[in-house]
Amino acid sequence: MKASITWERGARPGAKETIMGAGQAMTRRWRRKPSETRKYLWVGTLEGFPAIMLFQLLGGPFLTGYLLHLGASAEEIGFVLAVTTLVNVAQIGMAVVMQKLRNRRMTLLLLGGMHRVLWAATGLVPLVAPKSAWVPLFIVLYTMAFLANAGGGVVWASLISDMVPASLRARYFGIRNTLLWGLGSAALYAGGQILKHSPGDGGFHLLYIVSGVCVVLNIVAFWFYPNLPFEPSAEANPLKMIRKPFHDAQFVRAIVFLSVWLFVQGIAVPFFSFVMLKVMHLDYETVAVLTMVQNLAMMAGYYVWGRLNARFPTKTLLFWTLPFIAVCCLVWGGAVWLPAAAVLALVHVLLGIGTGGFNQLAFNFITGDTPKSERPMYIAAYNALTGFAAFLGPMAGGAVYKWLGDAPLWTQQFGVSLAAGAVLLALALLPGRRVFREPKAASGRAAANGANKTKRGMDA
Repeated sequence: MKASITWERGARPGAKETIMGAGQAMTRRWRRKPSETRKYLWVGTLEGFPAIMLFQLLGGPFLTGYLLHLGASAEEIGFVLAVTTLVNVAQIGMAVVMQKLRNRRMTLLLLGGMHRVLWAATGLVPLVAPKSAWVPLFIVLYTMAFLANAGGGVVWASLISDMVPASLRARYFGIRNTLLWGLGSAALYAGGQILKHSPGDGGFHLLYIVSGVCVVLNIVAFWFYPNLPFEPSAEANPLKMIRKPFHDAQFVRAIVFLSVWLFVQGIAVPFFSFVMLKVMHLDYETVAVLTMVQNLAMMAGYYVWGRLNARFPTKTLLFWTLPFIAVCCLVWGGAVWLPAAAVLALVHVLLGIGTGGFNQLAFNFITGDTPKSERPMYIAAYNALTGFAAFLGPMAGGAVYKWLGDAPLWTQQFGVSLAAGAVLLALALLPGRRVFREPKAASGRAAANGANKTKRGMDA
């Protein structure tokens, strides 16, 4: 009886048939033509891989180390660290010019390519100029590179926000940034090993050779971006177009507060590598490992903040990133009682969580909470004002560290960071709470909309 039933129902498939069935299903899935949105997400992610390697190998502690190798002073290092934000003022002009451009991909390819090539060209400075001209020539090339990057940045932000649907934006950038900073951490560790085993000219030459390969790959990747239709501003008059973001009271309050915040932050945070290398006399490998710890914390932060942003309002979460940055400055004071290694590790973990969330949520704020047709000008206005403040901060910080040159060592080691952290914490807890406060009804609607967006994104 059992045999007849088994014969009538058909024999159950064995392990071989099950595996073959699963393989065929997977093959059909691979052969299925991906949607346009999925292709855009892959392009935006893959392009970031050579870009993050370039930024890690030529920026961060290696930028400070290279400038010290060229003979730069604290003030000159402060200017270099600050100029990347000062040139963002040019984004206002770029946002106006964009209204006449229809091929954003070619504009991005041109400006992004110029930035990568000019930045990599700073590695040729010791080979083509006398020693007395090394630092000035580096500053000229570096400034030109980031001026091109400022123009390309507003084009990229406008294009990527059109490529990524609003329902997927928070989660996508959380995952994308996590992947990129994972690779960035590996590049940072590799760079530290290169400088450890080949200190001086040889090590920096190797860093620039690898960076040159990344430049080529990054320029090729720009070509695969889509040239999506551009929705121009409703204002034909450039002056009215520029004034439009400044008529948005909520937006203005946010960027004024963030400008003050970035000025105070810029006095201390950009000089963490300078303090570790020049004041505490740590080696490049140790600084690279600590920066890698920061990047790993930033990776986790990107993912967690991205998931939270699918449920909670952007402004609320942006506020909650501020105490992390303030406390990371205050923790420097723990070097008086605790081992320096433990203090520095905690500093970089808090900094990674805070800055990762801050950067991602600020981007989501200016791309998601602003009208699409005016988005380039909102992006430009935000970057111009906060960029100018972030320029003044490191300039002031460089002057402070120079002024403290003959002061007790603790003032440079943790005194400046401790003072900046106290001011930042006061800013976060007093005016910051009012600026980023969400009305209860609006907060509830935003959370509900975030949940709906997440569901729609998962369904897609």
